[in-house]
Amino acid sequence: MNELFGTLPDGTAVHRWTLERAGVRVRILSYGGIVQSVELPDRDGHTGNVVLGFADLDGYLNHPEPYLGALIGRYANRIAGGRFPLDGVTYALEPNNAPNSLHGGPRGFDKRVWDVTPDGEHGVRLSRVSPHGEEGFPGRLEVSATYTLDADGALRIAYEAVTDAPTVVNLTNHSYFNLGGSGNAGGHELRLAASRFTPVDSDLIPTGELADVTGTRFDFRQARKVGAGYDHNFVLDGGVTDAPREVAELYDPASGRVLTVATTEPGLQLYTADHLSAPFAPGDGIALETQHFPDSPNRPDFPSTVLRPGGVFRSETVYGFGVR
Repeated sequence: MNELFGTLPDGTAVHRWTLERAGVRVRILSYGGIVQSVELPDRDGHTGNVVLGFADLDGYLNHPEPYLGALIGRYANRIAGGRFPLDGVTYALEPNNAPNSLHGGPRGFDKRVWDVTPDGEHGVRLSRVSPHGEEGFPGRLEVSATYTLDADGALRIAYEAVTDAPTVVNLTNHSYFNLGGSGNAGGHELRLAASRFTPVDSDLIPTGELADVTGTRFDFRQARKVGAGYDHNFVLDGGVTDAPREVAELYDPASGRVLTVATTEPGLQLYTADHLSAPFAPGDGIALETQHFPDSPNRPDFPSTVLRPGGVFRSETVYGFGVR
């Protein structure tokens, strides 16, 4: 089902699509590929929304920086100095997180209207063409993200892209989860299949080290309360995989809701939303962004994000829901 959600200042219509299956209802916007809401029951059968979002389009237009629920690209996370080399050419991007480029630049994929078509009975396919030079990135990129509700109510996001010139691609979804439906999410318990993480400098750019989590506050190999103070990439055990494997579990003891994350990606950015502002408060949600590592185009020792003509970028992440 789709309906008109609002209209941009230039007159472009924004639509909302609703998927429902196995007791889970997900609403997705054509603007930014945004996951507006994910509704599911708690252990007592009471249904609530477990992601942060706004009730109307103006909310997203007036508060763009949190990237609530958005589809992020052309490059998720940070690129140091807004510059990167590729095949002997240095490309300059528009800094929007001085001095870095963040989440694709000032008008990344999160601020674009996507073409949306049904994909089977329980899915929608979002697609767009990112022209050569958009936000400074080379190559004409044809990109799609297919959102599907599986038979068990899991939300599956499958990304695909092709290019006509060498470029870099790193896509993710930027939903903030609060399994309790409201309040601070710092009391949620998190488990991550990550034995290492990437330490960062004062600009949140990786130093290049892949540090052992043992004995540090970055060790979530056994489930524990998340707390605050995280905006870091974790190196997922197993690296890039052909099929999604479970890498994370988030649990809210109060509601009993459980979120599992499975992905083909080598990294996961844990962000505890310490900088959220009104109408939200710091810590109101937890972002678990599956992706390649920050600043990979400047780090040849990191898993590559380069896409070349003739190749196909593919990535898949599955958000499973349950109670206990």
